[in-house]
Amino acid sequence: MIIYVNGDFVPEQDAKVSVYDHGFLYGDGVFEGIRSYDGRIFGLDEHVDRFYESAQSIMLELPLSRTELKEVILETLRRNNLRDAYIRPVASRGVGPLGLDPTKCPKPTPGIIVDAEIRHPEDIGQKPASESGIKAVTVATRRNNPDVLSPRVKSTNYLNNILAKLQAHAAGDRESIFLNAQGFVCELTGETCSL
Repeated sequence: MIIYVNGDFVPEQDAKVSVYDHGFLYGDGVFEGIRSYDGRIFGLDEHVDRFYESAQSIMLELPLSRTELKEVILETLRRNNLRDAYIRPVASRGVGPLGLDPTKCPKPTPGIIVDAEIRHPEDIGQKPASESGIKAVTVATRRNNPDVLSPRVKSTNYLNNILAKLQAHAAGDRESIFLNAQGFVCELTGETCSL
């Protein structure tokens, strides 16, 4: 795959980010998950708007305008000759010294990652989840409270979801069911339809 990172289109194996990038060190960044079907990107404007809203929520100034970001997304798809794809714009705080201070990271690290989208599980020998269902378990890890971290921010810090996914795997299940702080079912750890 060809990846866009820091203003360049590079082969996947050459897409590098510094170990001093605060996205790597602290999960300080945002992302968005977008899909294209038969060459058409679903909800591109809405996804780009949400990406910018997430960045604004964490006071991350993105180096591309909305128009530039859309063009980079389209160009990344073209360079990979993909019509059905998963598209992930991501931006981290950027490179800075150790320590949490985000003002010491002068330049964000933007990237666009794409991958071929598997739309039909039956194409890989599985029944669709809509027919076969999925195995899920309610896990001990609770969903982050919305008054602590807004669920509208698509943050690159997904540790809460990862811990829940590990608990599902340990139980022999495919997906985790999150409870909120009050003990009510609120969501799954992530998307399951294309797994």
